[in-house]
Amino acid sequence: QVQLVESGGGSVQAGGSLRLSCVHSGYGFRSLGWFRQTPGKEREGVAVIYIRDGSTDYANSVKGRFTISRDNAKNTLYLQMSSLKPEDTAMYYCAADYGVTFDPRRFRYWGQGTQVTVSS
Repeated sequence: QVQLVESGGGSVQAGGSLRLSCVHSGYGFRSLGWFRQTPGKEREGVAVIYIRDGSTDYANSVKGRFTISRDNAKNTLYLQMSSLKPEDTAMYYCAADYGVTFDPRRFRYWGQGTQVTVSS
């Protein structure tokens, strides 16, 4: 059974940093990613890493501020977030899929989420 468990969320002032972690089980995934959602809005892609070649994709709103990485030995996915802005406030989810995609609608497995709150 595939499980993903996020941690590392919290409250931070604008300009600060946080690192999210996601420990996952399962194997054979081709895409691992971070997504976020605020009440009343659709879930949006933040960053995805493609397992076979290690390439990454980012939402334009986080490019240059967020970095996605993984530790294969620990089955852990990370999201380093810097220069945080109030508009980054959301529930952050990690997800995994066997396909190559950035579209949250196509991701099969999801964690329970971790809240990030950025105050001005």
